[in-house]
Amino acid sequence: MIKAVFWDFGGVITSSPFESFNRFEKENNLPLDFLRSVNSTNPDSNAWALLERNEIDLEEFDLLFERESDDLGHPVKGKNVIALLKGQIRPEMIAALEKIKGNLLQACLTNNIQSMGDMDFEGNVSAAGKHEEVMSMFDFVFESSKENVRKPDPEFYLRACKRGDVDPSEVVFLDDLGINLKPAKVLGMSTIKVVDPIEALSELQAFLDFDLS
Repeated sequence: MIKAVFWDFGGVITSSPFESFNRFEKENNLPLDFLRSVNSTNPDSNAWALLERNEIDLEEFDLLFERESDDLGHPVKGKNVIALLKGQIRPEMIAALEKIKGNLLQACLTNNIQSMGDMDFEGNVSAAGKHEEVMSMFDFVFESSKENVRKPDPEFYLRACKRGDVDPSEVVFLDDLGINLKPAKVLGMSTIKVVDPIEALSELQAFLDFDLS
């Protein structure tokens, strides 16, 4: 029996920041998906992982990301990447959040970064930007930067389930990255990979006994 829906944010509730990455790469004569390749190199200990666990600040991230990207052939300042991260809200996902609210436990599971002065990302999910009105639709928001653990570490999901007082088998989890879905599925969650939001919501509907439309 499904008791909870857990959502990723960037690439799920909002458009994917990877779209902005690709535009930046084209404008700056970088190889396609170069920024993603930097983020996927040493994924548990690179600049991105350290920032999302709140182990370094923005200035340290800026320098470390530039060093890592330079090692791969194209130096890019970390702050330039952070500036690309705010996605556009997907209205069909907001409609689904509104339908689910009050019927099931609803939470947002985020790899995020803390507030950084003039670059205010407090409360963002997957560094997708600040959306207070959307955040209010969740029963709770589980943040890597506050928990000091991040997806895809299984501990992240277990702590989120404990926070919601649910068993993993009682959860449907939506994310746009397979690497984040795999451990959730191993723990017993039902998982949905979000590529097209309409298709993802159709998959979600199959788990629910009330209408999302």
